[in-house]
Amino acid sequence: MKLIFIKIGKAFTAIQREGILAGGRRVLLAFFSLFRFVGKGQILFVIGGVGDSARYRAHHVSEELESKGFKCSITVQDNPLIPSYVDKFDVFIFHRVLFSPSVKKMIEKIKQQKKEIIFETDDLVYDPKYLEYMDYFKVMNPLEKKLYENGVGGEILADPYVKVATTSTTFLAEKLAGRGKKVFLVPNKLSKADIETANEVISHKSSVINRNSDNIQETKKLKPNKLKAKEAISIGYFSGAPSHNKDFATVTDALMQIMEKYPSVELFLAGPLDIESKLNKYGERIKKLAQVPRKEHFANIANVDINIAPLEIGNPFCESKSELKFFEAGIVKVPTLAAATQTFKEAIEDGVDGFVANGTQEWFEKLEKLVLDKDLRKSMGKKAHEKALERYTVANAKNEDYYEYLRTKLKK
Repeated sequence: MKLIFIKIGKAFTAIQREGILAGGRRVLLAFFSLFRFVGKGQILFVIGGVGDSARYRAHHVSEELESKGFKCSITVQDNPLIPSYVDKFDVFIFHRVLFSPSVKKMIEKIKQQKKEIIFETDDLVYDPKYLEYMDYFKVMNPLEKKLYENGVGGEILADPYVKVATTSTTFLAEKLAGRGKKVFLVPNKLSKADIETANEVISHKSSVINRNSDNIQETKKLKPNKLKAKEAISIGYFSGAPSHNKDFATVTDALMQIMEKYPSVELFLAGPLDIESKLNKYGERIKKLAQVPRKEHFANIANVDINIAPLEIGNPFCESKSELKFFEAGIVKVPTLAAATQTFKEAIEDGVDGFVANGTQEWFEKLEKLVLDKDLRKSMGKKAHEKALERYTVANAKNEDYYEYLRTKLKK
């Protein structure tokens, strides 16, 4: 009964934050996921929700494993039939799952049958001690906060029976290893459908550029000390989740300096985000975009010139975030300037396929370089695209140690 009220609180927040249409669509998607068919297989992903986290950590990983010969299925923890699925699978991967009575019953049955349980996370939400670093937690309604009081999946991770964990970044892998777990790093990756969408978006963008090429002013012919942003330049920030207000605030001053110096620069903000009031000065040049379905999301990214990915450096909750904002932009050939967290520094070759920055001055200087140099934007976008294809796609996934471990846990 408690879980039902928690879910109601979460649904109410989604509708309040995203509006009746977008929020309602999310709630309906969660409801209909209860009836997703689950056939017999080898690996079952049990997920706590249906958002982007589940997309990357269950659906895309499932696609990766299927390409390697495994038989996978996915179900949500609210599915009342989940205890019965224990007989159908050999390995169970729990991603952001609350320790509800039905989940507890399922885990007990898995133990009885001596099958494999893998804890999966792409965030620090499993540990309540990190909630003080989670900005969004402070504004959650009381019912939604109940999701986090023991950590999301914290009971599963603490179970001595659970020996193995998977995660998305080396930062998180180190945290989980500190809990005595054997950890497999499984980076986030783009699906086959994502690549097809990106190719369509790139093709459309190229045709538009070719039609309007006579109207594009080149800046490369000007001397460096006289460079000015002649054409409209758009900087995009795609928050994706309602927990990035403080992250965006870390670059507000740098953005204000850029917008003050270059009147042709526009700012595009997508998703739930509350910006600081001092940016209202540039209100006519700030466009807010609602959260949209996946295909439109890639199209929106492709329509900006520069993608930014600010985070609070040193905040463990932020340090755990993956590099998906880099490769989601890269796959549509848009360069990214990101916070110099451990993860982004590992992903981005600074000055080659993107930029990383720490502090207002560095953010301003690197933003200015991208604003002024069209050739640099194009070169970085191209290299980011190449890296995204090579390193961040399901089609090119290489994680043989993990695959081999899973094979040892399958019934012959």
